[in-house]
This record gives sequence, C-alpha cells and structure tokens, in this order.
Amino acid sequence: MKQTIYIYHTNDVHSHFEHWPQIARFLSERRQEHRARNEAMLLFDVGDFLDRVHPITEATRGKANVELLNRLGYDAVTIGNNEGITLDHDELDTLYERARFPVVVANLFRRDGARPHWALPYVVIPATETFRVGVVGATAPFVKFYELLGWKVAPPFDMLAAAVEEVKRQADCVVVLSHLGVNEDEKIAATIPGVDIVLGAHTHHVFPEGKTLNQTLLCAAGKYGKYVGVVKLEINQNRLSRASATVVDVEPLPRSEEVERHLVCLEQESLARLEAERVAVLHDDLPLDWFAPSPLANLLASALREWCQADIGMVNAGVLLAPLSKGPVTKKDLHRICPHPLNPCKVKLRGAELKEIMLEANTERMKHLRFKGFGFRGEVMGEMVYDGVDIEADLEEDGQWHIRRITINGELLDPDRTYEVATIDMFAIGHFYPQIQRAAEKTYYMPEFLRDLLAWKLAQ
Repeated sequence: MKQTIYIYHTNDVHSHFEHWPQIARFLSERRQEHRARNEAMLLFDVGDFLDRVHPITEATRGKANVELLNRLGYDAVTIGNNEGITLDHDELDTLYERARFPVVVANLFRRDGARPHWALPYVVIPATETFRVGVVGATAPFVKFYELLGWKVAPPFDMLAAAVEEVKRQADCVVVLSHLGVNEDEKIAATIPGVDIVLGAHTHHVFPEGKTLNQTLLCAAGKYGKYVGVVKLEINQNRLSRASATVVDVEPLPRSEEVERHLVCLEQESLARLEAERVAVLHDDLPLDWFAPSPLANLLASALREWCQADIGMVNAGVLLAPLSKGPVTKKDLHRICPHPLNPCKVKLRGAELKEIMLEANTERMKHLRFKGFGFRGEVMGEMVYDGVDIEADLEEDGQWHIRRITINGELLDPDRTYEVATIDMFAIGHFYPQIQRAAEKTYYMPEFLRDLLAWKLAQ
C-alpha cells in the first residue's frame, strides 16, 4: 500500500508577522487540499518564532505568538534561543500553558535536573492509521544564559542520540527539530544513526531542495517567514521509501484578510498595554545622535556603568533608535527606541586592550557598520559612548582621529591595570571586538534588557 505524507515547517520567524497572513492562508488551503486527497499533513515550527522586537510579543511575553501557532494547528514545536533566553524563568515556564501542541526539546532541564512539565524529549505522532512519525527536538546550548535564568541546558548530541534511539522503537520515521544551526545539523546526519529528516534553524540558512547527507535529508526555510518548507514522504508498505524537500516563497501568495485583521487588533491592544505603563516624566528633551555625543546615549552608558557597578560604561549609540521628548515616558516609548533583546554585561579588560577597542570603535568603518544579529535589531553601529572616560583626540590630515590621551575616572589609562567595563552582551558573544569576545571574565545580567536599565535610570 502506497501513502503520501506532507510535512510543512517554519523556523526563525522572529515575530516578523508581515508574511504571516500569506503563511496562514497557504497552510489552510494546503490542509484542505491534502484532506480532499486523503493525504496526511503535519506542521512543525523549529524555534525563534517569537522575538521581543515586536510589540505584540513584548506586551504578551510571547503568549500571542503561541495563540497564532494554535490557530494554524501546529503539530509540534521546539524552542529557539529567543524563547529560551529572552524571557525570564516564569515567563518561559508559562509560555505554553495554553498551547494545543507538544513542545519537544530534549536538552532543557530545571535546575534540579527534572524536565519542565511542558517540554518533552520527543513525541510520536500517528500521521496515518499505520504510519507513525517520531519527532525529537533540541535547542542551542547557551549554557551560561540558561543558568542565569534558572534552567540547565545540556549539550544536545548525547540527549538527541538517546531520544532518537528510544523513539526509533516506536516510530516508522524520525524527524529532528534542530534549533542548533547548519553545522550541527550536518553533524547529526553524520553521527546519529536512525535520523531520517532534520528540520533546521538558528543560522537562518535555506535548503531550496534539501540536502542529503548519510541518508538523512536536511531541510531549512531561512528566516522571517519568507519561506515555508515542505517535505514529501512517500510510504510503501508502511516503510519510508523516499523523502524530498522544497521551500515555498510566500511573498507573492494571497493573504488571509481575517489573519491580517487579527494581527492589527493584537498590535493595537499590545501598544495600548505598553503605553499604559508609565516609567517616568521628563522635564527636558533627551536628544540622540548616532555619530556625536548626545544626552540619551550618555544616559544609557551611565545606566550600564551604575547597574553593573563597573569602572566605566561603554555602549554604541546605534542601539538607541530615536530620542525621547519631554513629558511622560512609557514602556511603549522605551520599546520603540530600544527594541533589541540585549542584556548588560560586565567584562574585565587590561588598559592596553581597552585602548585598542577605543581606537577601533572610533574608526568610520565601525561607526557606520550596518548589520543584523547577536540581538541587535537596529540599523547602524554608531559612535561608541562612554561613562567614566575622557578621550582627547586630534583630527589628522588623512581624516583619521589620533587619540592623544585617555583618562579613566580622572586618571590616565594604565595599560597594565585591569578595568571592569560595563557594556552589552552583543560585544561579548559577537566578533566586533576580539578583546571582549575572548576575555576570560564576563558577567551577564539577566533577564534585564537595555530598555529595562533605561526605565530604571529614568525613574531615578
């Protein structure tokens, strides 16, 4: 007997709801088509479906995202780092309390080693009366961040191997929801026997027609909901005889007007909720300039230094997207001007390393650097802003600045002294400044984001 099963998958949507009306209509129509042809359809998400850059996610702490997944009838999901480490412990622990689908993540535990009640290592789904699909999940092991939030995240491969071995005895096909990245997906295919399909995420890669490695089909659908992945399973005598993959570009597809209206209502309700939370009242404007000293950026550098109890504060002005006007300041305002899921971080650096960073940060290349990632959701890096630092520099004939003198809290910078520098986790995990990335001593402050520090400082 021959059967066909279709698996649809999304990943790394990051609360980019601009394509969600197309995705919703496409999946709903496909579901009806498969039902009419007596074909099975499964639907999975591979993590980072939420991102607190969006006011809907910020105001509801991701619960509205879960409801969107419910409405489309997802069969299982795993978590990404945006679910796992941008919500505090209780927010993640209650995120899926109304989910109508299982959450599979084999490598997440409570501090005491027990699994969260909402997280399963795997699930077995009867796709047809005679064919069962085993679904295993794993998420990227940001060990230190999970620890600070009260969780334990284990290295994924031992957990995956054990779960796959167990689920193989109960299922006819094994699918891994991997929020680990493309290199790790290839390692799964190479080292864990019995995996038929890996649905990938985290590194935002696309496999337009899949990639077969060691008899495992690797699939991935990019980022921001631009694509939906489709896997076709051809079943013969209750055995998987062939699997093939493709992706569908949803941008040109028709939109669901009902979903569009629902998102508009959700956003209006979320913005109203954020606006109702007043943080402070400003007696004067706080201007902002990405490429020159400005009061709002100075305030953030000062807040970082004070919060982390460091020698200096250091942050790029580009993390602030707009100034603040005098009058009431609300959570809506702070989310609008600082939407990134960025945490404070304190790092110990020698004076010589600190000077190297300041020289690099002062280059036009770094000030005008445009990028996305490492939590940054803005446009451009901007000037580095300091608290507790004075820099005297001259503009040379070649247009470059020459730093003549640096003082730290009134004293000349000592190249051999170790300084405590309050900055942002983006610099600690990203490749912008190798001196910070490779520093031996780093302290992360969680779950507070930069906008929480701004709220705290403004309230003072």
